Amino acid sequence: MHPPRGHTADRPHRPALRQLLLLLDLDNTIVDRGAGLLRWAEEFSREHSLGADAVEWLMTADGDGLKPRDRYFAEVQQRFTLPAAPDELHHAYQARYPRHMYCPQSVLDQLARLRDSGWTIGVITNGLTTTQEAVLEHTGLIAYLDGWSISEAEGVCKPDKAHFERAASRCGSSLDDGGWMIGDSIDADVCGAKGAGLSTIWISRQRTWPIGLPPPDHAVGDIAEALQFMLAHTAW
Repeated sequence: MHPPRGHTADRPHRPALRQLLLLLDLDNTIVDRGAGLLRWAEEFSREHSLGADAVEWLMTADGDGLKPRDRYFAEVQQRFTLPAAPDELHHAYQARYPRHMYCPQSVLDQLARLRDSGWTIGVITNGLTTTQEAVLEHTGLIAYLDGWSISEAEGVCKPDKAHFERAASRCGSSLDDGGWMIGDSIDADVCGAKGAGLSTIWISRQRTWPIGLPPPDHAVGDIAEALQFMLAHTAW
């Protein structure tokens, strides 16, 4: 039975430790969206016999996931003169793309250790409900979360404070006692979380923080480093 929208299934009772909230972005934070998209693009190119240059074009046109999917697949259909309509291509993408997403077991183990140490953990993501829930399920992340909040389902997007409030609520928590946010987006994750009263860890992805913008509380290269930082400070 699929768990209710925005919540995880029941799990064994945890020790009554201090409950601190940790929210995680999904794409390019807890999962490597770029690697998953590459695997999808390679499969799509083979399936449609698109040629050697198609994969690079599909990756570039994607716009790091920020381009609306209806626009993206309209461009894909036009570029390669495919017989399927853009909405058909999008539907097929929704079915296949999540199966190319992975979360390393070492990262899942870190999440388990954090939850055992008393952290309440949730995912907050902008995106389509069907796609993002399928990613959570395929990667096995659902078993390690107290809840999740997806923009399409909630009717609100990061960096809006209301999305952070909804994510905390989905985890059975609130923003009243603060907490932490880990994400790669400067605006949606870091600035949004700061506006919601959360401390922040920025996944830099080899980028430089913009000059003049208030910095995150901590910056790291990847999710494993971010979670190790959190584990090292569970005595706060």
